[in-house]
This record gives sequence, C-alpha cells and structure tokens, in this order.
Amino acid sequence: MSEPAAPSNVPEYTVSEVSQALRRTVEEAYAFVRVRGEISGFKRHSSGHLYFALKDAEAVMDAVSWRGQAVKLGIAPEDGMEVICTGRLTTYPGRSKYQMVVERMELAGQGALLKLLEDRKRRLAAEGLFDAARKKPIPFLPEVIGVVTSPTGAVIRDILHRLRDRFPRRVLLWPVAVQGEGAAAQVAAAIHGFNALAPGGPIPRPDVLIVARGGGSLEDLMAFNEEVVVRAAAASDIPLISAVGHETDTTLIDFAASLRAPTPTAAAEMAVPVRADLLVQVAEQGARLVGCLTRGLDERRARVDHLFRALPHPRRIIEDCTRRLDDRAERLSNAVPTLLTRRSVELDRLSVRLGHALDKARQAETARLAQGRLKLDQAGERLAAVMPRLLAERGRRLEATAKLLESLSYKGVLERGYAVVRDDAGHPVTSAEAAKAGAAWTVEFKDGSVGVTVGEGARKPRKGTPGDRRQGSLL
Repeated sequence: MSEPAAPSNVPEYTVSEVSQALRRTVEEAYAFVRVRGEISGFKRHSSGHLYFALKDAEAVMDAVSWRGQAVKLGIAPEDGMEVICTGRLTTYPGRSKYQMVVERMELAGQGALLKLLEDRKRRLAAEGLFDAARKKPIPFLPEVIGVVTSPTGAVIRDILHRLRDRFPRRVLLWPVAVQGEGAAAQVAAAIHGFNALAPGGPIPRPDVLIVARGGGSLEDLMAFNEEVVVRAAAASDIPLISAVGHETDTTLIDFAASLRAPTPTAAAEMAVPVRADLLVQVAEQGARLVGCLTRGLDERRARVDHLFRALPHPRRIIEDCTRRLDDRAERLSNAVPTLLTRRSVELDRLSVRLGHALDKARQAETARLAQGRLKLDQAGERLAAVMPRLLAERGRRLEATAKLLESLSYKGVLERGYAVVRDDAGHPVTSAEAAKAGAAWTVEFKDGSVGVTVGEGARKPRKGTPGDRRQGSLL
C-alpha cells in the first residue's frame, strides 16, 4: 500500500470564488477603457440590448451595450464599422469569458465616417429615395413657408431678413436641435409635423419647407445624414429645400430634398421671387399690353377707313334696292292675274280630257260586264247539262257505300244471336280479365240493352283445352 500524500498548505477555492475574484480584479483594473476595433457579429436583442464583438487583426473581444445605454450611443452600429468604444471590462463567470460593457461609441476617424455615409447613400439610393420623379416642384410664390432649424442661431435671422428684402411671406418656425443627441429625431418629427397639418386649419399648412443649419464639421452635420431624416424628407408631400452647411458641405438630406440650396440665405432666395423685380416686370408687361392694344386699334381703324373708301355710299345702295323693290312689286301684282288665267285654261283642258277618259272607261266597263254575263250564261248552260249525270253518279256511289257499311256493321252480328258487353264508361269488354265483382255492365242485344252486375261468385274461366269451343259463364 502507498503512503498517503503529505498535507499541503495551499488553500482551496471553489470555482465561484475564483470567478468572483477574477471579476473584481478585472473590473478594478479596467473600470474605464477606450477600445478601438471593428464591429463583428452585431445583434440587437428583442429586449433592446446590443451584442457584438470588437476585433482587430490579432484578437477578438466580446462587447455588450445594455438597453439604457444603447439608446444614447448616437450612432447605429453595423457590421464592419470601425469604432472607438468607451466603457469597462467585466467577466461572465457562466462561460469563463470576459467582455466589455460599452457606454459610449464613436466612429474611428473621418475615413470611417465617410465610408459609413457612402454605404448609407448607396443603400438609400437603391431604394429609390433619391429619384428625380419623387421630387416636388417648388411653388412660384408660396403663401406660408415652414422653417426647420434652431430658434437661437443666426440661420433663422438670415432667412427672415432675406425674405423681408425679397418678398415678405408668413413664416412658421419649428424649433429643433441641429446637432448632438436626438437632433435627427427632432428634425424628422418637424418634417412629419408640418406635413400633418390640415389645409385650412387653425395653423396654416406651409407651401414649402426649408430645413436649414449653418456650417460645421462632418460630425456636426451628422444629424442630417441620419436615415430617419432622409426618409422623412423623401416622404414629404410639401416641397422641401435643403440648406445645411456651407456651399461645399453635402449631406444625405440634400439628395432626398426637392431642391438643394448652398446656404440658408440662398434657400430663402429660392423660395420667393424678388417683389421689386415682379413689380417692374408687371409694369413692363402692362406697358407692352397697352402698346399692343393701341397698335391693334390703330391698325383696325386704318382697315375700317380703307374699307369705307372702297365700299359704295350707303344711300346709293338703298336707292338701288328701292328701285329693285318697286320693280319686283309691279311684276308681282301682274303675275297673279296672269297665273290665274293660265291655270284656268289648263283646268279647262284637263276637264275635257277627263270627260273623254270617263266615257271610254264607261264603255270599257259596259263591254266587260256584257262579256262576263255572256260567259256566266254559257257556264250555267253547261252546268245544267252536267248536273243530272253528276247527281246520278253520286247517288250510285252513296248506295254502294251504305250497303258496304251495313254489311260491316255489328248490328248484323246481333241479328245472329250475339250480344255486345260494355262497361260503365261505354267501352266494349273484350277480355274476361275485366270481370270484377260488383262491376256494372250493359249488354246490348239486337232489340235493346240490359244493365247487369257482375256477381260475387264470378271467377275467371279456366282456359279450355285446344279445340274446346264452349262459351264460359258470363255471370
């Protein structure tokens, strides 16, 4: 038997004790760290927590952002995005892993931010949000202009000053934050809010919107690159002018807007025309209209004068017409008697012709009637000659038919001692099968008919043997 091992002075720990000790050590040593890496395996849980991994060329570290901190990150994490995360390290005893609890997140450098914007622009363009067919035309002279910008900046003052110089219009300001956390949601809500106003309501619905902000860095303008703002601008039923940053600055809302202005002041210039220019243009158009009317009247007056000289004097025309009228009246007064005389002569001639025609017609009718009477007499003579023979022939045929009928009649059979039996409907009874007890029959003899009733003892006669001509009992 082997000897028992010597007791050791090394203390024993449970797995939980070791895990908790490691957790305290890691959390105390790395309570605040900033880690740069590329996001991989990003997943947003239904609870709102964010799970992902940070990796570089040689290592991978798990990371988590709890729901309360996830809504404050300021950017939407995506796979492949290079970021700088600020937070603390901790361990997960259940799987012997360590992970980083992320409290803040920012893009790692301007290059990564530009790549993010380029990818987002390409994705939104593929959805058709930047198509020219979606853009609404800017009205020539809007009655109400809605402005989405900061109420304390110089942008709103520049817009109001420029509108007052060009063409004063009613302006509705929707105050929003133009940078920082929550700015994108406020801008999108302002665009949706202006579109939700009912036409003719207590608050007038703008005819055009201006989304404006002054210049700044790429990070300062990020609120206008957010997807929620771009989608709100593309879905706006009110024409929208984007005026974010200076002339060299470009944001994604510029591609979704109906029109892009290089500066907020330029947006005000695009929204309304110059009132003084319009007054000058109206005056010029009025002067041209008056000149055109004057020249038109002069040309028509000259044409009337020319036609007046070319036409004969009206008095001469009236005199000629008067002479023609007198001549027509005289001819008309003479024409009536002449016409009546001509019609009277023609009527006499037609009367004579009609008398001759009537005489000829009477003569022809008399001749036709005489000929018809002659034919009728001849036909009567022929009929009188043929009728006796015809009657004698018909008498002989009738006598022969009567004899034939008499020879075929059943009356002759009755004379020889036979009888005819009929049922109550008057139909002849020809079969013994019809003999039913109580049936009322009629028996016809040569000198009359007798009613009989079939007795209760009546039965069907049995069929006789061949050659048996004896008659069965009737009753």
